[in-house]
Amino acid sequence: MPKPHRIVQFRYGKDNLGYLLHGKAGAIAVDGGAVDEMLAFLNENELELLMVTNTHSHGDHTCGNKALVEATGAVLIPVSELPEMRELVLEKQRIRILHTPGHTDDSVCFSYRNILLTGDTLFNGKVGRCFTGDLESFFNSVKKILGFSDNTFIYAGHDYYLEYLDTAWKLEPENRLLEICRDGYDSEKTLVSTLGWEKKVDPFIRFNRPSLIRMMNEKGLPTGTEFERFCSMLNFM
Repeated sequence: MPKPHRIVQFRYGKDNLGYLLHGKAGAIAVDGGAVDEMLAFLNENELELLMVTNTHSHGDHTCGNKALVEATGAVLIPVSELPEMRELVLEKQRIRILHTPGHTDDSVCFSYRNILLTGDTLFNGKVGRCFTGDLESFFNSVKKILGFSDNTFIYAGHDYYLEYLDTAWKLEPENRLLEICRDGYDSEKTLVSTLGWEKKVDPFIRFNRPSLIRMMNEKGLPTGTEFERFCSMLNFM
């Protein structure tokens, strides 16, 4: 799978993933918990950190904000301000901001060229948890993501991949693509897939698939509408 340009993924904590989006001279940190590693990369590549921001306000995503700002003089953009801004600009390139509430009220995704940073709204292999309890908003957020091109690269906020593959395997044991996912996983490498691939392996966005609808019906779960099917699938998380 070809790798997109101008994005670097950093692992930190138990399973968090943070990112630097960069051009020729400037960069933006998103969920910058890997402070030392990010600062080293910026220094080695002679990049100026211009902005620090987040996909949502949970502490495991915002924990590096203060240190990055103090070390570089970058501007901190609180996630609460992002939906009204609609976009960030990096070296004349627009980074679109999508408000995607559900995991939290302030959750956002960032769309940059063929890249989508999905935070904790959509993971590789699963959707996030709806901590707000507003399932309708969460459904609309996921549908917003599903409207992107299948060639869009998906970069999530955590690496739960093997755990989620186990869940997917239990739900769709006939899906042989899951074995390819498992065999190709390497925790030392960048975790990225395409939206088109996610549509083939993530059962929680495959709620219209007949075999999954039959499974939901067998469990007595509602399947009359897309929203009902989406909500019913969440029972298997």
